[in-house]
Amino acid sequence: MGKWQSEIGIAESQFRELTEFCNHSDNQTDNVNRAAMLGFAREDNIRVAPGAIIRLGEGGSIGRDCFIGLYSYINGHVTIGKRVLIGPHCSISSNTHCFDVKTQCFQGANKREPIVIGDGCWLGSGCVVTPGVSIGRCNLVCANCVVTKNTPDYAIIAGTPGRIVGSVDAETGECKWAGRKDASLEAPDIS
Repeated sequence: MGKWQSEIGIAESQFRELTEFCNHSDNQTDNVNRAAMLGFAREDNIRVAPGAIIRLGEGGSIGRDCFIGLYSYINGHVTIGKRVLIGPHCSISSNTHCFDVKTQCFQGANKREPIVIGDGCWLGSGCVVTPGVSIGRCNLVCANCVVTKNTPDYAIIAGTPGRIVGSVDAETGECKWAGRKDASLEAPDIS
């Protein structure tokens, strides 16, 4: 192990403790405790993984039995339904910067447009949900998708910008992919 450089950072013991915490605290107990520290009721069983930042604006909420993944960012007037899974590194912000013609830059005012994510959705790793979007119930939003438009219930959304590429069968849980024969996945148990 090399010599510790402490002249510009925190002490080695603090750094070691924080590193171990961040790398080993993504578990049920710590995730529920993290949510409670952020003000969510324990009985709602909201779980927040390490590094996630949640800054709900007026009118924003997160429903029961939700999971917010590692290093995800939720900001502004965002309403998340019940039993929603949000993977790591997702960005859900209801704020957008407005172009200022006077200064010729985007550092002026913000525009806020509410985001709604329906019950039972799963947002895969790296998803982005843009301001003003409503995602229907039980949607599967594939990894790295950028959702720019409203989606219907039971849709599978993929790509940049996101588009419907299939549907989730509400009766069987089967994911049916458009244009792919014999291509189905079991829906995750999100109860």
